[in-house]
Amino acid sequence: MASHRRPKQPSSARVTLLTTVAAAAVALSANAADAAPGEKPGKDEVKAKVDALYEQAEQATEKLDGAQDKQDRLEKQISALQDSVARGQADLNALREGLGSMASAQYRTGGIDPSVALFLSSDPDDYLDKASTMDQLSAQQVDALKKVQRKQRELAQQRAEATAKLKDLSAVRADYARQKKDVQGKLGAARELLNTLTTQEKTALAAQEQQRATRASERVDLGDTPAASGRAAAAFAAAQSVIGAPYDYGHNGPSTFDCSGLTSWAYAQANVSIPRTSEMQANAGTRIYSQSDLRVGDLVIFYGDHHHVGLYAGGGQVLHAPHSGAFVRYESINNMPFQFGVRI
Repeated sequence: MASHRRPKQPSSARVTLLTTVAAAAVALSANAADAAPGEKPGKDEVKAKVDALYEQAEQATEKLDGAQDKQDRLEKQISALQDSVARGQADLNALREGLGSMASAQYRTGGIDPSVALFLSSDPDDYLDKASTMDQLSAQQVDALKKVQRKQRELAQQRAEATAKLKDLSAVRADYARQKKDVQGKLGAARELLNTLTTQEKTALAAQEQQRATRASERVDLGDTPAASGRAAAAFAAAQSVIGAPYDYGHNGPSTFDCSGLTSWAYAQANVSIPRTSEMQANAGTRIYSQSDLRVGDLVIFYGDHHHVGLYAGGGQVLHAPHSGAFVRYESINNMPFQFGVRI
């Protein structure tokens, strides 16, 4: 049965801070100059533009998360390849030392086999390609040379793969920098937009946010919808434990979150790994297209491009990290364009 716990009550100072953060976390588009020349946009007009830009800001955030995730994965893969190459080189050196020992023994017993001498002074790949020399080698020598050959080819392949991934990483880092610059630019432009308001207007907007915060902090009737599974129940309980945590783009806990950061963190607390971004989470499990079939802990995907995600809480509510300037809270599933649920 879903839990009906009361979330932490945000203080007035905290809500004011969150509202101020909202000014630094939304995007300003070219439509910001809709007002007639010489006219200053009013509070309601600014608020409407800010609310509309929350979605744009979150879209940019999810792209940024995707670039960061890809960068992290590439860095781990490159590190693993470099470690493997280092180990492989040590193995190759040991194989070469073994051949050197074999040549020394032959020399002491009456002379070095010309085939071994040839190998020690040339590339074994080239040497083994000359089939006419194979009958000059003992079975032991052939086996040793083939081991060296395989190891050399393996190392060459790993080095080529590492080089390719380094090029990919460079491109991903450049993409990440562009995405981050785009988000930061929108934050600065949004600050300028909200700074056109008077102190009284800013106070009024803060009061609106405080009222919404109060409503979100009151007891929510989640009904008696069962959890989708034990791990879904554990993930949902983890998300409930951070109700009131601020939204922060690019963060996945433990104290601040963006939308997919909250859901991926919550499932991680249940020892379940799911992808980092909402777009990837949309494909992480079994899709559920009817709201009536949703169970507590199911992922809920919103918007046509799948750029927002939350956890189904029961009673027609989702638990999510809404947008910049807000905090983890319950909200009606009907406040956003529902696409489908995902059962992990």
